[in-house]
Amino acid sequence: MTITNKNAAAKTVGLHHITIQTRDWEASLRLYRDVLGMEVVTEFGPQERRLMLLDVGDGSHIELIAPTSDSPAAGSATPNDPLVHLALASADAAASLELARQAGYEVTMEPKDVILGDLEATVAFFKGPNGEVVEFFQTR
Repeated sequence: MTITNKNAAAKTVGLHHITIQTRDWEASLRLYRDVLGMEVVTEFGPQERRLMLLDVGDGSHIELIAPTSDSPAAGSATPNDPLVHLALASADAAASLELARQAGYEVTMEPKDVILGDLEATVAFFKGPNGEVVEFFQTR
């Protein structure tokens, strides 16, 4: 893969994947593959610790890791859960949020216009099946 970016210090660095420790494998697949339309790139790992890489659509990926018997329950805050939220770029944050809502996910913030310094955006949030917070981020 050729990486082109505006990072003056590390021109060959780009986001490859974000890993989510699932709590429910099938529920995670339903959201990321079926609702959000991410394509499975590869599945690997031993049966007891299944891993899957899904293409977000822009060449970056979400990696899902199957739960184990000692995986924390959904919604528990543990030192192994450093992910604050996952932000997905969207051309239409409201329409993307509606996909999640119609699929039964809990909306935690309706689309809201924000100004972040010189950046104007619309953001919207919902809770995924593993307790992860997912944001749709639309720049304007």
